[in-house]
Amino acid sequence: MKLSTKSAWDIPAIATFLEATAIPIRIAVKNNGFPVICSLWYAFDADANNFICVSHESSHLIQLLQANNRCAFEIAPNEPPYCGVRGQALASLTREGAGAALDTLIDRFLGDTNQSLARWLLDRADQEYLIRLTPVWISSWDYRNRMDHD
Repeated sequence: MKLSTKSAWDIPAIATFLEATAIPIRIAVKNNGFPVICSLWYAFDADANNFICVSHESSHLIQLLQANNRCAFEIAPNEPPYCGVRGQALASLTREGAGAALDTLIDRFLGDTNQSLARWLLDRADQEYLIRLTPVWISSWDYRNRMDHD
């Protein structure tokens, strides 16, 4: 994984942010010359330096990634002060491990809340794909020191 020379953070700081931040990853994939953006739950595997996501077999995102595994991504809160991580990645798709990954993502993003959604998702786990995003380029920005912290 290549770190941009303009990145505000080094790789360990990026990994810390990604592991501590439970907001969806935004993935952009090319479709007929235009980007398609999709938000997904993610977990960052610091040992493997990649993102783990899950999506249903009938999703438009899965169809696009099957045709072209190159994508861009961003993880950033919507509220100021602004900071985040973005980059480009290669996606690999497999059904193996999708159920376990879905369980991990449900714990990460839902915890003990919304058990009806968790059950619904787990009931169709055999229809999910595990998406592994391996960054080829990554960068971060951090405007917290420049922005008013009121």
